[in-house]
Amino acid sequence: SSRKSDRKSSGTGRTRRTDLSSASPKNSANIEDEKEDENMNLRMEAFEFVWSKIESTIKDVLRDINMNVFSEIQTWVHQSFDTIRSLGTPEFPEATQSFPIITDANSKRLFTGLVLTKNMEFVDDLLTFEELGKHLKYQGCHVANLSSLDFTAKNGVGGCLRSLLRQFLMSSLDPADISILASWYREENCNNPVVVIIDDIERCCGSVLSDFILMLSEWVIKIPVILIMGVATTLDAPRNILPSNALRCLCPFEFTLGTPAERMDAVVEAVLVKPCSGFIIGHKVAVFMRNYFVSQDGTLTSFIRALKIACTQHFYTEPLSVILLEFASEEDNLVLEIERYGLSPEVIWKHVFELPSCQRVRLNKPTSESLAHAFSELKRLQNQWRAVVLCLYVTGKGEKVRLLDLFCEAIDPESYNQGEFDTNMKAEKDPVLSSSRIKGHVICKAVRLV
Repeated sequence: SSRKSDRKSSGTGRTRRTDLSSASPKNSANIEDEKEDENMNLRMEAFEFVWSKIESTIKDVLRDINMNVFSEIQTWVHQSFDTIRSLGTPEFPEATQSFPIITDANSKRLFTGLVLTKNMEFVDDLLTFEELGKHLKYQGCHVANLSSLDFTAKNGVGGCLRSLLRQFLMSSLDPADISILASWYREENCNNPVVVIIDDIERCCGSVLSDFILMLSEWVIKIPVILIMGVATTLDAPRNILPSNALRCLCPFEFTLGTPAERMDAVVEAVLVKPCSGFIIGHKVAVFMRNYFVSQDGTLTSFIRALKIACTQHFYTEPLSVILLEFASEEDNLVLEIERYGLSPEVIWKHVFELPSCQRVRLNKPTSESLAHAFSELKRLQNQWRAVVLCLYVTGKGEKVRLLDLFCEAIDPESYNQGEFDTNMKAEKDPVLSSSRIKGHVICKAVRLV
């Protein structure tokens, strides 16, 4: 790539040949300090590159996993809009005034999509509803995203209305009046549905949300508003926070997003199992992050935050992490120039020989070519490892084998002990053996299903 070529040319320009034998100890120390500073700068550049790939991959995965539900919601929105339009379209003067008052109960009902997110923490849902809003906008809908902060007792229903006007009219008007929204819709945008997304109704002030629903129901023929409300715990949540007169205004439809565990497995597969950036975590870190995910009520956001911390720590402490710029490339044949990484060849090779992958291929001759061969061999072995792990995951899905658990066990060095593996397989078959001895042996469970 052009970026890679730029890095190589700029890196080559920084290479210097220095005769250390004639240099004073003080000058030698300064040179080493400069090299370390250069290496640290290169590592930070590599971190930005690698993390940007991880972050964009996560966003793509979460968008794709929600796409089926988004498509269902999109179809429902347009069907609801057609139903509202079938009740009649008022003329301009009538459409922009509060009179005449609608008396037909069916004409005052709001089509409401209840989206069950199954998350105890709302932080995971923010991105989901943001992506849903973008999807519906792309399909021609007028969309406003409201949060629980818009539904506070302090601001009242006026705060919600001001937020709507700000998003639809691109301006803040005071006093807020819904007739302004009706005029805007009639003048310019009367051929598309208006969608209002509330990310988590369980965090809203119930009385303000109720007043908001009652207000919209009075104008639904004039402004064809369709509500989408996020529900974190149960689809019965509206009954727990809304009075009966507000509930009667709703015409609810139910949608369910993937579970936190399903979304977690999709992220683990794309970022940690499949080749994404070249960065991979060790067993102890993986177990810590899994336990952190569980203890945080399945919050994917906290898992991603921990992954970023682990990635930052790796680049900050590991001099060879800069090589991930090359390792993350799509090319099969790596061309490594060790002099470009800001450290002396002696220091570089000291770290190289400590790598298990280099020890496995018996890397004896310290050359750039042999190092490139070692990393190519590592990529080949990782591809084989990925194929086996994903095969076991697909096989074990029916038995609710989670990829995160399988991943943690697959990178555990102890799991490659043949004696322990045989014992675990025997324990799986023998119900008399203590359950504590077979607890967590996900690989054995998946192998039995192959």
